[in-house]
Amino acid sequence: MIDTEENEDSSNERINDLSYSIEIKNLKKYFKGKRGMEDVKAVDGISFHVEKGEVFGLLGTNGAGKTTTINILTGILLPTEGTAFVDGYNVESEMKKVKEMISVCPQEPALYKFLSGLGNIKFFGNMYLMPKEKIIERGEELLKLLGLYDARNRLTRGYSGGMKRQLSLIISLINEPDILFLDEPTVGLDPRNRRKVWDFLKSQKDQKNTIILTTHYIEEAEALCDRVAIMDYGQIIAMGPPKELINEHQVKNLEEVFMKITGRSILEGI
Repeated sequence: MIDTEENEDSSNERINDLSYSIEIKNLKKYFKGKRGMEDVKAVDGISFHVEKGEVFGLLGTNGAGKTTTINILTGILLPTEGTAFVDGYNVESEMKKVKEMISVCPQEPALYKFLSGLGNIKFFGNMYLMPKEKIIERGEELLKLLGLYDARNRLTRGYSGGMKRQLSLIISLINEPDILFLDEPTVGLDPRNRRKVWDFLKSQKDQKNTIILTTHYIEEAEALCDRVAIMDYGQIIAMGPPKELINEHQVKNLEEVFMKITGRSILEGI
């Protein structure tokens, strides 16, 4: 297990270094095993930080602990042990503050199928208490940038899986969050639309937004991420800028880094 914060104070006080968007210290999440079986160690003592304006990738096979980590950071799950901070706020005791600055694009789009694409955007924009004019302006801008503008008035029950994914990403961006969590955001997109998403996320990076990205697409992580943490069985087994990891292990890409360390493909089980 890679522990980059082992010498830092693990208290629950708000951190002082405001260059960190995320700070995790010895984080664990165990799920009770069925009928006498051992507990499932979904996240098993990980520590890392993400600086403001950084695009940070979590890579690994299904079940590696990526989504569980995001679910803790966004308040869906409570940790078993350890601490996690978002912009200096403790995710267990200060989640209300955390939710004011984050947004999430989940693995499974949560849309209202009897609303149009634009109708869904208006609905979620209203939940953020955004002005109606701002919702329309921002929504139409994102619809154009991500290639969904022509379908904006269609009911989402008729959307393809890729279109639903694009709309889910747009909704996660509607409130212009400081910190964005993207859980497999381009699954189901064709190469052309995937590239549109990449270009847009690169523009968000230029605006100093922090992005936490999980992906199975190695080329996506290499194209977008400043640093990545490779997870396996709930632990971080390698961390750093993609090029540095590739050079360190003398291989061609991050997929080969993972295979060299674990003897398995990062795409195993997909």
